[in-house]
Amino acid sequence: MKHVFVKGSNPAAPAFVMFHGTGGNEHDLLPIAEMISPGSSVLGLRGNVLENGMPRFFRRLAEGVFDEQDLIARTDEVMAYLDEAAKEYEFDRSNLVAVGYSNGANIIASLLFQYASAVKGAILFHPMVPRRGIELPASPGLPVFIGAGTNDPLVRTAETEELTGLLEGTGADVTVHWGNQGHQLSRAEVEAAQAWYNEQFVK
Repeated sequence: MKHVFVKGSNPAAPAFVMFHGTGGNEHDLLPIAEMISPGSSVLGLRGNVLENGMPRFFRRLAEGVFDEQDLIARTDEVMAYLDEAAKEYEFDRSNLVAVGYSNGANIIASLLFQYASAVKGAILFHPMVPRRGIELPASPGLPVFIGAGTNDPLVRTAETEELTGLLEGTGADVTVHWGNQGHQLSRAEVEAAQAWYNEQFVK
């Protein structure tokens, strides 16, 4: 996968892997990682799918309608790539926090729906429910932060609540931060994610 890797100054801190929104690239969310955990190594990924020239992590059939077969295959592809990247860049694969916005948050949610130990923690900005009607792997105690908008035109409040319930059903420890900036990624929710991260991961 196209990517950028920035080695951190604190080898004990979790490494971060960043997943952009539709039309973004591997550099988009690097400043977010720097805000949340300044000493962490950071891997920024670029989605392998193009929609009208805009990178995404998986195909969709329409707004809010995912190509499920492609989503499953791309989720497997990302999981395999994270294993490869950990060896190449010598970060601890078991100490990895995934951060994503919109389409990027959805591919992380799909990882959590397919794999029991994909990441050590996840920060999802404006995610949707990736798949329905499947049995989810147990993820006891997995820390998950969700940034959501009470007035998000793309992700209804009920969808955020459904995703929260599904993840909690796996045993995950989910924290939801509600804002009112629509579908935009706001500074307030990044600051809320930073506070959550410090509580969960900084001893």
